[in-house]
Amino acid sequence: MSTHLKSLAITPPDRPLVGRVVVPGSKSITNRALLLAALAQGTSRLTGALKSKDTALMAKALIQMGVSVEEPDATSFVVTSDGTLKAPVAPLMLGNAGTATRFLTAAVSLVEGQVIVDGDDAMRKRPIGPLVDALRSLGIDATSETGCPPVMINGTGKFGSGRVEIDGGLSSQYVSALLMAAPFGEGPIEVALTGKDLDARGYVNLTLAAMRAFGADVAQVDEMTWRVQPTGYRATDFHIEPDASAATYIWAAEVLTGGRIDIGVPMAAFTQPDAEAAKFISMFPHLPAVIDGSQMQDAVPTLAVLAAFNTTPVRFVGIANLRVKECDRITALSTELNRIVPGLAREEGDDLLVFSDPLLMELSARNARTRIETYEDHRIAMSFALAALKIGGISILDPNCVGKTFPDYWKVLKSLGVTLT
Repeated sequence: MSTHLKSLAITPPDRPLVGRVVVPGSKSITNRALLLAALAQGTSRLTGALKSKDTALMAKALIQMGVSVEEPDATSFVVTSDGTLKAPVAPLMLGNAGTATRFLTAAVSLVEGQVIVDGDDAMRKRPIGPLVDALRSLGIDATSETGCPPVMINGTGKFGSGRVEIDGGLSSQYVSALLMAAPFGEGPIEVALTGKDLDARGYVNLTLAAMRAFGADVAQVDEMTWRVQPTGYRATDFHIEPDASAATYIWAAEVLTGGRIDIGVPMAAFTQPDAEAAKFISMFPHLPAVIDGSQMQDAVPTLAVLAAFNTTPVRFVGIANLRVKECDRITALSTELNRIVPGLAREEGDDLLVFSDPLLMELSARNARTRIETYEDHRIAMSFALAALKIGGISILDPNCVGKTFPDYWKVLKSLGVTLT
């Protein structure tokens, strides 16, 4: 697809979508595995990996710090490292890649020298202060003038020891960042949560599983505390499962059109938290009145668009953190649903209320002209493409933003028989 494409019109298919498609590897697991492999001495082979803008930015940053990252095929990385990161000659520019930015902010503390972790204008609005404060409590020289990137780290090659507290309510990525760097402590490190609960705990579980695969010794002390031993990491071969967030678009396309789409992996086989959305998608068009999205946040845009075609309204709760993603996804979802039909959605505090509209399907015949603003957010683009499977006249602006996590998304829809112009 042309890198200059400004919009993409989608024609609703006149039949159920049937076929087999390949879902890309998990972005969340790929970026964890890339970092852990870079921190391990030896050569690690990562298979089933996602090749996208976010993972490319992570790989580029690791190369800047002296790690060898080879790409023998479309779904593999071969990472060779001496187990250390070297000071880069230039700032690490990470675009709007949240995982890469948060994970590397902690990891570059292990560099002997100065590192600047930075991103694009959107990333410079995404908070990172709690992670910087946690690093400082370990004795690490870390500063962020705005509480958002850029972050300057003057590393000594050490990660301290003892207990570090972090509020994981804003982002589980802060917690994962500390945990992945903790095996390089001068002694055992306890990572303890403050606040009432952890945003998207399932993603921390992904982190722990990946760390253990690379040889870390990490134990859960209690519901809010983990103790990590100073073992470092060992190189390993690691397979990455398909991306559950990406799979939600395919599952939703299947139920919206009454089709049958095989992604080669059963719903129950996923370990990522966003796979919880499969349970709700399978209920369509009888979604429950309230859906708690706190533990499957990246799946909420999919479910919110699906809810517009439900038989009854749906309220999404536990989603306040969607306001600090690639865009304010609560406002974006409400705004764009209302662009299709005024009054289709409403923000109530940090909840999103989506009203089902029994006349929504008739918009195909009326061919309402609706241009969906995507806010440079891949998940807004991919989720509203689902609405276009049933409603005529919808165009997706900036369609190439899907390259962040699912570069072949439009090719996949075309392979199923969807007409794109």
